[in-house]
Amino acid sequence: MRTLVYLIGTGPGAPGLLTTRGQRCLDAADVVIHDSTVHPRVLDLAPRRAERIDVGRPSREATDQDAISYLLAEKAREGHVVARLKMGDPFLFDHGGEEALFLHEQGIPFEVVPGVPVAVATAAYAGIPLTYPAAGDTLTIVRGHEANGGRLKVNWAHLARTDGTIASYGGRDELRAIVRGLLDHGRPDDDRAALVLHTSLASQQTHVGTLADVAARLDQGLDSSASLIIGKVVGLRDHLRWFDERPLFGRRILVTRSRHQSGELVELLEGAGAEAIEAPVLRVAPLESFEALDAAADAVADFDCVVFTTANGVEAFLHRLMERGRDARALAGPRLCAVGVGTAERLARFGIRVDLDLEGQPVESVVEALGGRVALAGRRVLVPSSAGGRDTLGEALAGAGAEVTQAPSFRTLAVDDNPELDVYGQLLQHRIDVVTFTSAAAVRGFATLYGEEQVADLLAHTTVATVGLAATDAVRRLGVEPAVVPAVPSIPALVDAIRAHFQ
Repeated sequence: MRTLVYLIGTGPGAPGLLTTRGQRCLDAADVVIHDSTVHPRVLDLAPRRAERIDVGRPSREATDQDAISYLLAEKAREGHVVARLKMGDPFLFDHGGEEALFLHEQGIPFEVVPGVPVAVATAAYAGIPLTYPAAGDTLTIVRGHEANGGRLKVNWAHLARTDGTIASYGGRDELRAIVRGLLDHGRPDDDRAALVLHTSLASQQTHVGTLADVAARLDQGLDSSASLIIGKVVGLRDHLRWFDERPLFGRRILVTRSRHQSGELVELLEGAGAEAIEAPVLRVAPLESFEALDAAADAVADFDCVVFTTANGVEAFLHRLMERGRDARALAGPRLCAVGVGTAERLARFGIRVDLDLEGQPVESVVEALGGRVALAGRRVLVPSSAGGRDTLGEALAGAGAEVTQAPSFRTLAVDDNPELDVYGQLLQHRIDVVTFTSAAAVRGFATLYGEEQVADLLAHTTVATVGLAATDAVRRLGVEPAVVPAVPSIPALVDAIRAHFQ
């Protein structure tokens, strides 16, 4: 029998901690049933066709949990492959065991995909090993969220005397009950303790002190669930902390690039410790008609030069070429030139090396590099471009005497503002540290989305970072001077320049 339900642990928060097996099972899903604590970018990894059902936070009430179990069974009986996503690990202080037992009783095939437990991940990201020589021989993990308002059945007197590490993950009430239970039964109030919020995310907060300090912090309240670690191992954090020592840790950086192109930028920003806020202002869509693009692809060998201005143009042109039974060898004749940010790199993914890599160069420099008026006169030049947009490079080449064929390859469409992100509000409240623009189209899309007259005010209290002359000039035309412009127009150089700006 084929597996119908996958119970998948997604780890403590960061989407990169989903296991390879978890990703493969998620790829097969027709229905994704998830807790609200699962990171949105994990949900983005699911197939677009998959139905997504949010069942809220991990349930404390048996009736609510029963409803989730019946939902799993119902979707599976309809013949769907179900991915049940749970924060942390499904079988560690979660209802995964109950759900698996229910599926077993219903005769529904299932698989449990382990995830990184929150307690284990928290220790690693806070620089606190859960176990260490001379720091005790036991590790005790105490139930947190499912403790029904802090009512725990624990032998506190025994636990308070244990010479080892105690860990838990829960809300304020559950963690207060644990700390109070330990203090009331003799655990020293000067014992080392740590409280960690938003584990593995750029917003992670780590509060270290005594058990009494943590008790006072919990009395003040928490803005989210947290992990609690108690024991001698907490003293090692000063030597082993790494996550919150990274150069951009805590910086919130807006990525305006289209979602399918933003992967490299997001990965590099998060690798440097930043929180990358993906808020694309444009989306790339296929053409409504491929007639002109197909004609250009069929005749590509007749051109003297092909100038690719965007990575999107590369993707669209080569995919269309392959749709018509041809491959990269069709580009063996013309001289190839890459202009836009990441364009040469995108061609390289297809095994194509360009003759001229002019990434980020101004129009005048591109015309000059191609030989100027003398060399371009009468030469046939193909420029795959965005449909409907003004092609200033094509116009400049034509002005230099070239016979330019502009081949619309893709469309860029405006997107609606994401009300959950509320980028407009976050900018007004100065909660975004950097706004990045990697193309002039992204600048225009941002201005369209948030109002051209408001852009200068919106960006007045944040750092604007651009890459490439086109994006830089487009921002300046809006009355904004970019604070970060890398000398080399590339995504890695952009991230390095942002790091240097804040250091």
